[in-house]
Amino acid sequence: MGLFGKLAHFLGLKKREVHVLVIGLNNSGKSTVVNHFKSEEDRVTEIVPTVGFNVEKFQNQNLGFTAFDMSGHGRYRDLWEHYYKDCQGVIFVIDSSDRLRLVVVKDELDLLLQHPDIASRRIPILFFANKMDCKDALSSVKIASALALERIVDKPWHISASNAISGEGLNEGVEWLTQQIREGVLMRKAQ
Repeated sequence: MGLFGKLAHFLGLKKREVHVLVIGLNNSGKSTVVNHFKSEEDRVTEIVPTVGFNVEKFQNQNLGFTAFDMSGHGRYRDLWEHYYKDCQGVIFVIDSSDRLRLVVVKDELDLLLQHPDIASRRIPILFFANKMDCKDALSSVKIASALALERIVDKPWHISASNAISGEGLNEGVEWLTQQIREGVLMRKAQ
């Protein structure tokens, strides 16, 4: 790497690629969230339920994201753990209007946090309290309380109220995640 390359890398001008895992129960809006961040020509107009997983790419602040959009259907949730080791961030999408399955969301979050490939790492977790446009939607504060997010003390986390269809709250959330990933990279370089 030449002098300019080293300088660009040090200043963060060189594009960096990271892997993020996009998880949540089925019908929470994961694919719609990811679709929002894709380039205009790559966006799809009709979102269909994910079977297995999809790999999508998008960019934010000179950071290239490879998003593993995982199916949230019960029989596919076991696939999630196969991608924990190689991800630099997690986007956990929650249907704020699905009060009945909030207990299942908490169980899946607990399994994620206890998994050996996640538990030992300071990996940022972005929660999207999605579908805020629904009349029965719980606030992001109530969702954070129901999931006991305050007990997550060894990982940076953030919850963002969102509406994946309109895009409301999505950019703010990904800005936070981008910043956390960059800070994590700088911390690792300093060690």
